[in-house]
Amino acid sequence: MTNQKLNPNKETLREGDQIVMIDSRQRRYLINLTEDKEFHTHAGVVAHNDIIGKPEGTEFRTGSNAKLLALRPTLSDHVLKMPRGAQVIYPKDLGAILMLADIYPGVKVFESGLGSGALSTTLLRAGAEICGYEIREDFANNAKENVEKFLGGDALKNYDVHLRDAYESIEHTGFDRAVLDIPEPWQVVPHLLDSLRKGGILVAYNPSIMQVSKLRDILASGPWSMVESVEVMHRGWHVEGHAVRPDHRMVGHTGFLTHARLLNH
Repeated sequence: MTNQKLNPNKETLREGDQIVMIDSRQRRYLINLTEDKEFHTHAGVVAHNDIIGKPEGTEFRTGSNAKLLALRPTLSDHVLKMPRGAQVIYPKDLGAILMLADIYPGVKVFESGLGSGALSTTLLRAGAEICGYEIREDFANNAKENVEKFLGGDALKNYDVHLRDAYESIEHTGFDRAVLDIPEPWQVVPHLLDSLRKGGILVAYNPSIMQVSKLRDILASGPWSMVESVEVMHRGWHVEGHAVRPDHRMVGHTGFLTHARLLNH
């Protein structure tokens, strides 16, 4: 499948490109451009052939004269619109994970709980090399497919996926970072003592504060320091001239991020 990484002319939309169509109400629709296909919405129809070959950022009109804007998707668009096998981590938390885990090109990351691949795609795009454990084969396959759709096939070279249960053991070693999106991360913490390098960083994502509490108890009993649990809120603002106010809606609680550093032991 062609993607934004493989298109030599990034300004021109080509067959096989993944794009996002945005209507007048800012609703987003993720599609793959395919010759002779049509994009249907409540506002009308746009033929893929009319989009192919046009510059990114072109505005199209449906048969009912509704406007649709064609752009390549951002990572945020991809995460929110990707095919899901499991609930994804939201962009506001993904950005925080990159900072809390201090992700940089070439960093070796152990990831457990691949889900739909949103976290994996974010880490890989930042240059991480991932060893991922997932207990469900359908989730593992879906994650790899979503990674390839957005980043291209070359990204899979840095995405080593294993059908293994991290609760039982971690057979691989030499990791700089560990990022966990699993229900009981405290079960994995003892295994990280041998697989994560000294000074390495652990980041765990959990929806429930009770999960956080149990994880913190385990971390407190081991060689971990600089432990912190945070929650990220995302609130937009309505700006119209000099009339400004916070939006009535916001992306509030999605999950808690707990991070810690492993000491020499």
